[in-house]
Amino acid sequence: MADMMQFDLVSPERKLASVQVRAVQIPAADGDMTAMADHAATITTLRPGILISEGPDGETRYVVTGGFAEISPQGTSVLAERAYPANAEGRAALEVILAEMRAKAATLSGPEKDSLDKTANDLARAIESIA
Repeated sequence: MADMMQFDLVSPERKLASVQVRAVQIPAADGDMTAMADHAATITTLRPGILISEGPDGETRYVVTGGFAEISPQGTSVLAERAYPANAEGRAALEVILAEMRAKAATLSGPEKDSLDKTANDLARAIESIA
């Protein structure tokens, strides 16, 4: 199908998706973006957030903590630092990561603390959006 593209989502622990989709909504560091078939070649970094793939069977949601997305006319590959299905199990794992981030941020100061606080706040918003 001309309006479909390959979508792959991998993290160091596992491959979460390798499917044909219509679009992928990506939480890019510079703002949300949507990749579709025939998209211009792009590489972007990810911020913590919800990644949504839109396939023939509907939407599938994942939470990513960061990483990179490579978009080409043929498809989108996401290499996530950590990625989890946006479900109760994923939420529990992400809450542990968030607590670790906040504990570490409490020991820092200056720009390092500001950066980690921003990342933690982005992750907290993603966690809150999980039903």
